[in-house]
Amino acid sequence: MPPLSTANHAKPPPEFTLVDYGVCILLLVLSLAIGLYYARRGRGQNTVRQFLLANRSMGSLPVALSLLATFQSAVAVLESLGRSTVLAPSLLVPAHIFIPIFYRLNISSAYEYLELRFTKTVRLCGTLTFIFQMVIYMGVVLYAPALALNAVTGFDLWGSVLALGIVCTIYTSLGGLKAVIWTDVFQTVVMFLGQIAIVIVGAAKVGGLGRVWDVASQHGRISGIDLNPDPFVRHTFWTLAIGGIFMMLSLYGVNQAQVQRYLSSHTERAAILSCYAVFPCQQVTLCIGSLIGLVMFVYYLDYPLSPEQAQISSDQMVLHFVMDILGGLPGLPGLFVACLFSGSLSTISSAFNSLATVTIEDLIRPHFPEISEERATLISKGLAVAYGLICLGMAYVSSLMGPVLQAAISIFGMIGGPLLGLFCLGIFFPCANSTGAVLGLLAGLIMAFWIGIGNMVSNMTSKIVVPPPNGTGLPSYRNMTIVTVTTLMPFTVSQPTGIQRFYNLSYLWYSAHSSTTVIIMGLLVSLLTGGTRGQPPNPRTIYPVLPRLFALLPISCRNRLPCQGYNQDLSYETDTVPEKMRNGMLTSYGEEEVVVMPEQGHIQGDHGHTFILQETSL
Repeated sequence: MPPLSTANHAKPPPEFTLVDYGVCILLLVLSLAIGLYYARRGRGQNTVRQFLLANRSMGSLPVALSLLATFQSAVAVLESLGRSTVLAPSLLVPAHIFIPIFYRLNISSAYEYLELRFTKTVRLCGTLTFIFQMVIYMGVVLYAPALALNAVTGFDLWGSVLALGIVCTIYTSLGGLKAVIWTDVFQTVVMFLGQIAIVIVGAAKVGGLGRVWDVASQHGRISGIDLNPDPFVRHTFWTLAIGGIFMMLSLYGVNQAQVQRYLSSHTERAAILSCYAVFPCQQVTLCIGSLIGLVMFVYYLDYPLSPEQAQISSDQMVLHFVMDILGGLPGLPGLFVACLFSGSLSTISSAFNSLATVTIEDLIRPHFPEISEERATLISKGLAVAYGLICLGMAYVSSLMGPVLQAAISIFGMIGGPLLGLFCLGIFFPCANSTGAVLGLLAGLIMAFWIGIGNMVSNMTSKIVVPPPNGTGLPSYRNMTIVTVTTLMPFTVSQPTGIQRFYNLSYLWYSAHSSTTVIIMGLLVSLLTGGTRGQPPNPRTIYPVLPRLFALLPISCRNRLPCQGYNQDLSYETDTVPEKMRNGMLTSYGEEEVVVMPEQGHIQGDHGHTFILQETSL
């Protein structure tokens, strides 16, 4: 066993070398080169379909890696190693429900579905909500790696922010979605290499992975299942198994950045396979993150933190650890910083591309239906540049926020949940109408922001001091590493009472709570306003779960229900088929529209979903 010593902290901390800076610059140059390559390769094919959907030519593996990288951002790389909840929920729901519906409707924006299912007003509400969500989030993930780099190496904070933002804007606006996907593939490989380097070198310095696991077991860092049903406890089995799955569905099921990747696949089968391929990739990511957390714990048992290091924030702890163990190996610290840069670039490039898509498809083309393909493509590229500039502004706003990971997840929970509820209302409930959809979305957003903002204010006005764990040698909870197979929160704090307790709802319940609010309010309003009688929804926009259950009721009861049976195999007939069709809709956005759906097979549905749940927290 290595001696308990603080000698490694007595010497000056390692600094970045020219080799490390060279590795970081090489990442940016190669990412930019990929964008320029696909911009040159696609010259002469200036169509919106090519720029925004990669001409529907992508295979399963690159799409899967891009799906993983999109929200495996630098935020996750920085703090998942310390406090992450990595969920691998059943991907059968998006694979067999969301993907077939979106893909067969031949749409570019997920919010086009809302107009096909409801009305233009619902589509507009969904689009504006998504834009607000992504603009805030992309600022967080741009600021996170620059903050860590500045804290450890002294590299100029805003210089790195500008470098990341400008490079990402250039390759996204020039190469389109195909460049974004292939750059994500490259950056995913870099992220894995950076984290694997930490595991190998760190484990070697503390006596191997066997000792790491033994020490973690001896110090009680492996726990059983906490079946406490209290939703106010931050991490329990039920919080992770239910609340966490809703959060993941809001990302992998209906988020435009992910839906756009599904739609870029060359076939529906390829899109479904890419969704399945994300699962093993998530497990690999979980294992690597868990190992890094364990290695950090054992390392700082052997070499306790100095008083100065004990005061650093949790989102900077990982990079300090990296410099401690890799500082004497030129190039490896740079590789890990490149790993952070990759996580940030993959997320914000996806944000730029998806925001450009919803803006051109949902906000511009409906009002200018005769716009040419060339001009629409040029506008899309300009929108990507504009959102890049907005991202830089939001990075400054992020510098004024609290803990990086919590802010990012809270935003996705508060806004992603109502959007998930809106799509579920349309897909699973044929009786829901546009009035119910709009009011349900509004109710979900109000409830989500009430709880979320109340939680933030409550945390700012009251500080909870958590005692350090016994025998660890670590001065605060931020520097404690815990690895579990299901869930673990090893200390108990006094619970607030009254309305303050309500504000302490676990952040993983935000999506579940707000999406359920949307569905309940949407159904109530729809039933009170007559449902969809006289205006039956297009059967290809419905996944008929409830109608199949209603079929078990007596005929007299079924006839009184506002929800009627729908079958996606039914043909949706139209008297005329217009020559100019785009995304399954008429290019004319007048009062009357004819919707034509592609004739495809029925959606496969498998309801035997299996949820696999694992978690690592620091």
